[in-house]
Parts: sequence; structure tokens; C-alpha cells
Amino acid sequence: MSAPSGAGSGAQPAVLERSGRQRSLGWRLVWTTLAFCSLFILASVATLTWLAWNTGLARMDAELAQIEQIYSGTLSKAIWELDREALLAHVHSVRDVPAVGRIVVQVALANRPAEVFESTRDGWAGPGRAPTRRLALTYEPYPGAHETVGTLVLQGNEQLLWQQLRRQLATIVLAQLMQSLVLAGLIMLMFNRMVTVHVQRIAAHLAGVGPANLGAQLHLDRAGHAQDELTQLESGVNHLQANLANHLERQQRYEQELADHRDHLARLVAERTAELQTANARLQSLARTDPLTGLPNRRQFDEAKTVEMRRALRTGQGLALLICDIDCFKDYNDHYGHAMGDRCLSAVAHTLQARLARAGDVAARIGGEEFGVILPGTDATGAYLLAQRLVEAVAECGIEHLYSPAARVVTISVGLAVLSPDAHDNFDALFQRADEALYRAKTAGRNQVAGPLGSAA
Repeated sequence: MSAPSGAGSGAQPAVLERSGRQRSLGWRLVWTTLAFCSLFILASVATLTWLAWNTGLARMDAELAQIEQIYSGTLSKAIWELDREALLAHVHSVRDVPAVGRIVVQVALANRPAEVFESTRDGWAGPGRAPTRRLALTYEPYPGAHETVGTLVLQGNEQLLWQQLRRQLATIVLAQLMQSLVLAGLIMLMFNRMVTVHVQRIAAHLAGVGPANLGAQLHLDRAGHAQDELTQLESGVNHLQANLANHLERQQRYEQELADHRDHLARLVAERTAELQTANARLQSLARTDPLTGLPNRRQFDEAKTVEMRRALRTGQGLALLICDIDCFKDYNDHYGHAMGDRCLSAVAHTLQARLARAGDVAARIGGEEFGVILPGTDATGAYLLAQRLVEAVAECGIEHLYSPAARVVTISVGLAVLSPDAHDNFDALFQRADEALYRAKTAGRNQVAGPLGSAA
């Protein structure tokens, strides 16, 4: 307060001559500054409070979206696997997140009423102005298939928004008050005509300073050459500009070098990542594919049977299984050699795969000369007709087999078993029935189908 008092005393004689009474210009400046600062504080607090509220809403919505992304997969998997305990655990875990006020999971079950799992935070009185998100839960039992298993609803915690806003409001008011007081002090300190002109000159010079003109020196047009604070300020500005120019030059050089290294590193990382992804994809393919025939191996067959069995039991759709065996393959190997036997296996595998028209049908090599075919959503009639076409297609290949009692060419026998919609047995029982049907087809003379509709049954 010493500076404005001095400024006021300097102007005091002129004021007394005009008005006849003492009026401090410094105090008038103080009260005027405080009045403008009060209006500025009110406007700033209102604007910043509104921005803080919208920021809190956006942050809470982003947190709810992140929770959806994190928990949608685990919730869908728990619903698909009918794991109630895991589902409840995930629901309570989401409820404990501060941004969540209420979570509702609606489970869609085939031929059964939907189940609702709900959890609400203690003291929660409704979403109010808090955001609400709704997401359909889907599950991918195998590549290319998407099943909708339920709905996830997340409602935000409005109490948390108000708590955050109150804390931010106190910070905003305090910051604005401090800023206004500092601004008032600076205005009073600058209230001197002998300094104002030069300060404006310095401000104008600094406002025009940019990376392209840092070499332009500051020159104050002052009477005389007094070595005072303004002279020091002028020298300091020029010295700062010179240092900034050198610093920017070095920074640009370093940034260019860093960008070159970063680009080189990014290229190396991209190359290594692509190589790794290719190797992983090949390893996955080798681990799940029979190397001779190119068909899925027993491992992939076991994974597919688990998925399709659960689907059939859950949706009530049928499921058919074919076990195909090359007739008298040992005699073929003994007389034609193992190299020809490998070619025969590959040709039969390609023929079986080519006759499967639906994307969900799976043909796999499950033994030496034995193949398994899983037909989701297929009844006994459709499965029997497909099995007959497979038998005919293999025979039409015309692979010579002069040592087979069934025909003069390579043939297959097929055992068929079908899971009825109201059945509750497991896949092992279905496989056992198909294997028994295959035995009947072999006993009846080979090169035919045995099953619920077959003549060998």
C-alpha cells in the first residue's frame, strides 16, 4: 500500500486547488479496482463452476464407459457360462466403484423369463443429473458368432458429482480471490505516469516477440541515460531474448534428432510387432490344425464340441454328430504305401470339408483315418442326408482300392447320432452313440451311413 499512497500524495496539491478538500487518488483507485475485481470474481466463479460441473459429468460418463469396456466381457462370459456367483461378484465389484450409483444386469435366457441382478450404493436416491449408460451384452462363442446374452445399465452417483463440485468451488473462489488481489496490487504499483509509458512500450515489444524475431532488441526512448530499474529491465529483456533464441535453436535441433530416433524406433517396433503377430498366428494355427489334412485337429474339435453342446442345451436347438472312418485303410496302407495313404487321407479330408455348406459346421481329424463332423442346429433327417452325400462324394473321388471288400475305390462309413432338443445328456454320450452307429455301418458292409434313420441301425 506504500506505492499507491505515494502516488496519491504526489497528486494531492492539484486536487486541493480544484476542490478545496483532500481526496486521495490512490484510495479511489483501490476502491475502483476492488469493485471491478468483485464483479470479475462473480463472473469467473459462475463460469468456472459451470465448466467444472460439465467436466465432472464428462469425467463420470467416461468412467462409466470405461467400466462398461472392462466388465462387459467378464459379465457376458459369466452369463454365457451360467455362473451366478461370478456374475454377482462382478455386479458388487462394479457397485463399489465411486462413480457408480446403481448397476442393473438383465440376463436373457432362452424359453425362460429374464433375470435381473441389481445393486445400489448405500444412500443413493436416484441418478438425478448424473449420466446413465445402457449396453447390450454379447458373447462370441466361436469366431464369427455373436450372441446377445443380456443388458447392462449403469447409473452415475450424483452425490459424488456434488462432492467434487463443492471441493472445486472452494478452490475456484480462493484462486479467483487471490488472483484479483494480486491484480489490484499490480495495478496500484503501476499507477505512475513516469513508468506507465515505458511499461506499455515494453509490453508492446514483448507482445510482438516471437520465434522469428527474437533478435530484435528493446530500446526505450528516455530522456538521459539514467541507470535505474527500467534500464535493468531493458537489459534483462534483451538478455532473455538472446537466451531464448539460443534455447529455441538448440531445442529445435534436439527435437529433430528426437523425432528421427522416434520414427526409427517406431519402425523397428512395428516390424518386430508384425513379425511377432505373424509367428503367434502361425503357432495358433499349428496348435489347432492337423498338418497333413489341413482340417482342425482333435484339440479344436474338443473346443468346438463344448461350445456347440452348451449352445444346444441353452437354446433348445438340435445337434448332430458324424463319425466318418475310411474303410479298410490299413489294407490300403499295406498295399499302396504310407505316402499314398497320406494322399488318400488328404483327399478324403478335402472332400468332407468341401461338402459342408454352413459356416458353423466343423469337420476335424480326430484319429488316424477317423474324422468327426459337428452339425449345429441340424435334425436327424438333415444330418442323414448330409452323411449320405459325404459317402457318395468320397466314392466319387475314384481313389483306387483293389483290396477293399466294400468297393473297388476308397469309401467311408459314417456313424450318426443326434441330440434331441429335450435331451440332457452330455457330448460323451452323443459320441458313444455315433461310435456305436459307425460300428453297425462297418458290420453291415461299409460304404454306408448308420444312425437313427439309417438302414444299418
